[in-house]
Amino acid sequence: MIERNFIKLYEESFRKNWNLSALSDYNTSNNLTYGEVAEKIERLHILFRKCKIRRGDKIAIVGRNNVNWVITYMGAMMYGAIAVPILQDFNGNDISYIVNHSESSLLFLSEHIWENIEVDHLPNLRAVISLSDFSCIDQRDGETINAILANMDNIFKEEYPEGFGKEDIKYAELENDKVVEINYTSGTTGYSKGVMLTGNNLAGNVCYGIDTQLHYRGSKALSFLPLAHAYGCAFDLLTPLATGSHVTLLGKLPSPKVLLKAFAEVKPNLIITVPLIFEKIYRKQVLPKLDSTPLKWAVNLPVLNTQIYAKIRKSLVDALGGRFEQVIIGGAPLNPEVEKFFHKIKFPFTVGYGMTECAPLISYRHHSEFIPSSSGTILKDIMDVKILSEDPYLIPGEICVKGENVMKGYYKNEAATAEVIDEEGWLHTGDMGIIDKDKNIFIKGRYKNMILGASGQNIYPEEIEAKLNIKEFVSESLVIEKDGKLVALVYPDYEAIETCGISLQDLDPIMEEVRKALNKEVAPYETIAKIYIYPTEFEKTPKRSIKRYLYANFTPIK
Repeated sequence: MIERNFIKLYEESFRKNWNLSALSDYNTSNNLTYGEVAEKIERLHILFRKCKIRRGDKIAIVGRNNVNWVITYMGAMMYGAIAVPILQDFNGNDISYIVNHSESSLLFLSEHIWENIEVDHLPNLRAVISLSDFSCIDQRDGETINAILANMDNIFKEEYPEGFGKEDIKYAELENDKVVEINYTSGTTGYSKGVMLTGNNLAGNVCYGIDTQLHYRGSKALSFLPLAHAYGCAFDLLTPLATGSHVTLLGKLPSPKVLLKAFAEVKPNLIITVPLIFEKIYRKQVLPKLDSTPLKWAVNLPVLNTQIYAKIRKSLVDALGGRFEQVIIGGAPLNPEVEKFFHKIKFPFTVGYGMTECAPLISYRHHSEFIPSSSGTILKDIMDVKILSEDPYLIPGEICVKGENVMKGYYKNEAATAEVIDEEGWLHTGDMGIIDKDKNIFIKGRYKNMILGASGQNIYPEEIEAKLNIKEFVSESLVIEKDGKLVALVYPDYEAIETCGISLQDLDPIMEEVRKALNKEVAPYETIAKIYIYPTEFEKTPKRSIKRYLYANFTPIK
């Protein structure tokens, strides 16, 4: 059990950092100190008390990242209720399913989402509350929630006639072993499971972030990953708020153009991101420069390439605000070629590994000690790892982890829980990999995606896709088995094709050249027999993982 109590971390932080700036909505005047955050949380606690919300009642939240989303999420857990964050990219039916399955009493949401939800599909919900102004959008017959919220200013003054001070912060007395959050995965298998996370799971992540100084008092964070996802929540919200950091919430789609502007203005001290952003920077901004004739000539000269790499590194650092210590990449595998390049120019990045079921962190290593192609080192004194392989250092096997961060289980799904957590408490991640003597983890791919070659070789399609996705004119790809052979579905990079003035009729011969080039880079048993052009982007989960099961039986159009 983690020594520091999860709830008390924030009770103490809000008191200690009372006058420091805590939360801002990007490009607005909405800026709250820790004291103001605590006061707004108390307003919700008054509502919960008057509504007789009990310990363990569920409160669902769905909407874009903003200050009120954070107030609601923190308010639910600090009260002793269970927060149910829902990715806003889920459709109306999925949101309704999660609200019902979790047995949520209240639903806080962005109003544009409410337009896509049928109230009749939520028979047990007591009320729906707007994340824009905490007004009541809908309530069940007999409820008085609308009246309470409408009169909240007067109620608050009655309860705190002298004003709300730091000494008034009193949060739930809750041991770390209690569930404080149910996070529904956006799985690639077609349905969501509710991951039960305890105070201990969240404290394991937050305390690790504090102890390694990912954030510290006065540091700045730019929150652009969805807070309903465990990765962004743990290190762009929970860790900063436990240390006295200031969090700016982007609140809009994080396109590279929008992000670069925000980085320049906020100047965060830490950047956590997903591979997609760095791969786009590499493909759209770095590669074109490297392919220019003078630069291509210069980087091959040992005397000049160090200077050129230093200039490229500085331009990237400056573009990301110039003040960060490191960039942590997680959520999906980083393309090997991109990783190799950033390592070559000595860019301060590292790659971590985690999953929702571990809230999320499993392994991490500071950029100065990061081993290329690894996913960091298993968290010391918090987690342990084993590989189900006869030789875990050389032969890939399923990665199993155990420790403080491992979830309690899946909500109302004992069968699914038993499938992933064995009797000894090991969580079977479903990822295949190896480790080294220092417990650095090297991930090869998903167990369920592995293809058995004709001669018994284990083929990891993700590794082939990583090489294919970096090829010119390839936007994204999917490698599958078809009639005993490996084939690739490719969604072309139509923007690059148009820029180069290439006719769509020339796509097939171009892809054939891509296939030949790829086959020179992979093992003989990994060669691709055919590339099929796929007309649209692949359907993805809200966390941007391709729903591979939808394409398992792909049949090309004759």
